[in-house]
Amino acid sequence: MPDQPIHLSTGGLPETIIPNYDNEALAALSVALGSPETQRKALVAKVAADWPRYLDAWVALGQLSTDPTERYAYFRVGYHRGLDTLRASGWRGSGYVRWSHESNHGFLRSLLGLHRSANEIGENDEAERCAQFLNQLDPSGVPEEE
Repeated sequence: MPDQPIHLSTGGLPETIIPNYDNEALAALSVALGSPETQRKALVAKVAADWPRYLDAWVALGQLSTDPTERYAYFRVGYHRGLDTLRASGWRGSGYVRWSHESNHGFLRSLLGLHRSANEIGENDEAERCAQFLNQLDPSGVPEEE
């Protein structure tokens, strides 16, 4: 039996907030997304390559992709990068990651995109797990505008 007692908190589940991203990355993505449509995806891909931990770039690549499998892959990369970011921010596998914090949007949009694209390619089990995870992270639900 361990010598240390278990400490239970009456405050409920912890909440994790992903730190804000580098302003240079935000500016680069904004410029890339504002570029002509014929160049947009390539410029967003450069942002993702230059700042591979910048989750919004992976989300943008997923949203710009027309091929369902490619879209799935981009959202999956964003999701896994996001898990790494959450862990680095103190998340231990449970607790809230809420939509109300803008800096969490990249991860939550990656997970939402993975849910939708998994459904699209017939990965129904994964889509269901993603939907459950989204609900666990923020029980208030996905905002309508998403």
